[in-house]
Amino acid sequence: MKKYKVTLTTDERQALHDLIAAGKAAALKLAHARILLKADAAPEGPAWTDDRIAEAFEVNLTTVERVRQRFVEQGLAAALVRKPQVRPSRQRKLDGDGEARLIALACSEPPQGRSAWTLQLLADKLVELHVVDSISDETVRQVLKKTNSSRG
Repeated sequence: MKKYKVTLTTDERQALHDLIAAGKAAALKLAHARILLKADAAPEGPAWTDDRIAEAFEVNLTTVERVRQRFVEQGLAAALVRKPQVRPSRQRKLDGDGEARLIALACSEPPQGRSAWTLQLLADKLVELHVVDSISDETVRQVLKKTNSSRG
């Protein structure tokens, strides 16, 4: 006997069929919708086993189990999307204020004897100004790349 039994209402079943038919959602969301439809234990549902679902949709067995569990515990919307991270895997080096300081610095006059700022010079200056403890030139590049400002 399954611990988490998926029983879809008529509205939920229709919403999942509509989502799949439209085909305009993320692949993960569509896969989870298909899993729920096949796991449906309602009288009109197919009630496939987890093994059969995993094999049919080429997903891991634990994926099927987690989708079932999230549906039962948190509802349809939570079962269709990836579980949000409790905390990011790593903290950002520059917050909004730090990014603003970097952009202002990049737009300012370069140091004496230089014609332009380099990424390494910008990184070193941010550390010197105590904006961050340490930062790589690659992080500086990524922050500058996502802004629409021009250093020239």
